[in-house]
Amino acid sequence: QHGRVKVKTTAQQEEEKRKEREKKLQIYVAARDACFTKRKDGVFDDEALQLTQQLLSSNPDFATLWNYRREILLHLETVQKIYEAELSFLESCLKVNPKSYGSWHHRGWVSARLPRPDWARELSLCDRCLSLDDRNFHCWDYRRMVVKMSGVPVKQELDFTDRLIGSNFSNYSSWHYRSTLLPLLHPQAPDTPSQYSLPPEYELVQNAFFTDPNDQSAWFYYRWLLGRGTRCVYVSREEERVAVAFSRPVNVSTFLLCFLFLVFSSEALLCLLPPGTISDVANEHNLTVHWTEKHSHRDCALYTGRSESWCRDTATDLELFRSELSVEKTSVLQSELQSVRQLQELEPLNKWCLLTIILLMRALDPLGYEKETLAHFQTLKVSTRPHIS
Repeated sequence: QHGRVKVKTTAQQEEEKRKEREKKLQIYVAARDACFTKRKDGVFDDEALQLTQQLLSSNPDFATLWNYRREILLHLETVQKIYEAELSFLESCLKVNPKSYGSWHHRGWVSARLPRPDWARELSLCDRCLSLDDRNFHCWDYRRMVVKMSGVPVKQELDFTDRLIGSNFSNYSSWHYRSTLLPLLHPQAPDTPSQYSLPPEYELVQNAFFTDPNDQSAWFYYRWLLGRGTRCVYVSREEERVAVAFSRPVNVSTFLLCFLFLVFSSEALLCLLPPGTISDVANEHNLTVHWTEKHSHRDCALYTGRSESWCRDTATDLELFRSELSVEKTSVLQSELQSVRQLQELEPLNKWCLLTIILLMRALDPLGYEKETLAHFQTLKVSTRPHIS
């Protein structure tokens, strides 16, 4: 045994790890209690700032400590140097947890108060984070704030989504962001698909679903690109409210306001029903939302025992692809139908391809394409049937 290194047994190693964890926990709890005491006593000094930094460095999801830290910064003489140090500290927190709600929220709070913000640095940080995880919605939210605050050109952000989509077609966040940028770049005619620089846009999305037909992200964007409109009615028994969502802005003054409507935007409204109207779970309730401008309505049934109900326009509705198709719109949809049919020849059982063909046919000529549509429905039914082994 002489000259050999003594190897510790597993039990010894576990015991040492346990003692180390206990020691770290004691330090953490002591620092936490000290922070709570200082906050209770109204102490907002440099020592408190150091204590919160010590704790948040190991656990960046401690919301109470972020609140306390903001209170400290507001009480201190906050200058450019202090805020820049805060941003550097936050980067270390994001390395611990890139999806920390508290860290991203605090970074937004600090950036908004910087006397001389370096927005290029913030965009660079977003680029790095999204290169590691392109679906980090915390980072996407923060990026939108930076873009708004710094006035980044819409075209520049559109090019940014180009790069991300080019490296990964299955990028829901980039496709969604792109759908918010195009209307800003072409605000003059939001209801005319061809005004959205569609030839290159169609080419981009077609490259995506021809490359991977089973990835649904590009298909969802394609549906939006074609201008799929839908009115949706949602009824909640517990909250006793009705929510109505439209596919485009509407004039609220044309509503027959039977109850109190809270307008969240020109595309969404919330109706608060009188107490007890639909609260009885033993009864069935039928509600109708009337849209007086177009002389149309939407029925929604809340069945016995159900706590909520959804209702949206069906595929046969005239507003499937924005109402009344002009010659220009018809030409666009016919061209896209031809492209998707080419993909269907290669992928005859692809459900996204079949569904898109059905929707395009129903929008263009429901009667003329009736036989083909029914045949595609049957194929779709067979292809999506679960296989039991």
